[in-house]
Amino acid sequence: MMTPPSLDKNALSSLWDGLSPHLIASFYEVGKIGDAWGEVTNKTDPKTVFAPLTEASMEIALNWQSPFEQAGPESKAPALMAMLQSGALQPIIDSLFGKTKGDEGGATAQQKSNDFLRQFEGRTGITKLNSTQVFNGMPPVKIQVTALFRAWRDPATEVEEPFNKLMEWALPVELSKDGSILARAAQTSKGDMGYIEALMPSRAPVCIAMKYKGRIYSPLVIESIGQPMSSPVDKNGRYVELAIPLTLCTLTALDRKDWAKAVSL
Repeated sequence: MMTPPSLDKNALSSLWDGLSPHLIASFYEVGKIGDAWGEVTNKTDPKTVFAPLTEASMEIALNWQSPFEQAGPESKAPALMAMLQSGALQPIIDSLFGKTKGDEGGATAQQKSNDFLRQFEGRTGITKLNSTQVFNGMPPVKIQVTALFRAWRDPATEVEEPFNKLMEWALPVELSKDGSILARAAQTSKGDMGYIEALMPSRAPVCIAMKYKGRIYSPLVIESIGQPMSSPVDKNGRYVELAIPLTLCTLTALDRKDWAKAVSL
């Protein structure tokens, strides 16, 4: 059974002791051990943010395409094929090559051309081959949630600290103040900076995991985070309630094994 957040010294949460633990999501930092992402190590942040989710949805986009779709005659001469299929070409032929007075042979040729054009009406070049869908990859999975924080006793510890921790995880760990690679190269030659640090001086945001309703989604990155600045505050200007919209994204695309790990209860 999950320990109530109010009794955990590393928990950042509002007072939700009376709420079912299945309705409370927990967010925590994860690192990389060997070739496996999503593991908690002694180098990761020990803090865990707890919050109920007022909204939560997952979107998995699978990219199926029909690469042979442009192989038909419609793509080579679209206007001509459209006129043939709809029968719009026949009046044009009649107006251009209409029968002249006393020309019985011309009438016969025109009738043959009309019969020939009628064969194209209602037909199409689409076949099962050129409409076959093939799997062309998939982007990482997106999870849209809204985390709720509200204060019963202390707005600083119940609302602002959990939100600030989420913001810390979303932002880069460190951005280099020196934008010139030449200046960093000079420091490297003096021995004041390593080659890797000179080439890539900044540190990217961390990965996190989300545990919700017994399922663990890891590793995730915070793709976007919002702060409703019109939320109510106390007399000291501290927020007493925040509904934080988050867009979480898996680090990679998922396969069957990844999904099985996430949903195993």
